[in-house]
Amino acid sequence: MDLFTLKKIISALVMPMSLIVIFLILAIVFFRAKPNFSFKCLLFSTLLLLLSSIAPVSDRLMLPIENNFESFTRSTKPVDYIVVLGCSHITDHAIPVTSQLHSCSLQRLVEALRILQLHPEAQLITSGAALDDESSNAEKVKQAAIALGVSEDKIIVENFPKDTEEEALLIAPRVKGKTVVLVTNADHMPRAVKYFTQQGIDIIPAPASNWVKAAEQEKSWQYYLPNSHKLSQTTHVWYEYLGQLAQWLKTL
Repeated sequence: MDLFTLKKIISALVMPMSLIVIFLILAIVFFRAKPNFSFKCLLFSTLLLLLSSIAPVSDRLMLPIENNFESFTRSTKPVDYIVVLGCSHITDHAIPVTSQLHSCSLQRLVEALRILQLHPEAQLITSGAALDDESSNAEKVKQAAIALGVSEDKIIVENFPKDTEEEALLIAPRVKGKTVVLVTNADHMPRAVKYFTQQGIDIIPAPASNWVKAAEQEKSWQYYLPNSHKLSQTTHVWYEYLGQLAQWLKTL
């Protein structure tokens, strides 16, 4: 097993839903043998599920990550490259290529196309390996961009990076000394910026698709109820905090 796969397995096991399921299983297994321990496991899993699913907690965790960078407006100088970091997709030839992209890849592509409208002089760089799919994420995003009207000669693909660190390593030699706009999801942007900065690239952040919107507006009573969307948001922010921890540990 390679380090990349091991990292993914460990991160999956410590996600909120995984911990909830693990502690529920422990509560069932030890229900008769250790009732006190079983009750504590049940209580922990219930509290974790509740706290992970309510907006006041999830938003408070997410905002410090998403609020690091403002949305992209327009560069004061010509843009050479718009780098679209990879995310995920599933190849299914029965549906349009835009529908094969998972939401994170589609959100990043849409933001990149918005920026391309502002800076038509730029070239797109799509990135991301194939992993378990027949097509790389870079190639799939390229296909979607072409389907949405971008000329093929405006797109460069980087088919091999498996994660953000590898993307920075492989893309840096091509874009060094150029004006580069970096597109990724807002919650992922702090880690991405740090990786590219470590490679000597002075990028312009273009965060896409913030989870938390209109944070200062008055909330209705529904805001305080548990919901699956906020559970997903907590999972993403949890993943990013773990990623930032791993990134920091590599600098020691």
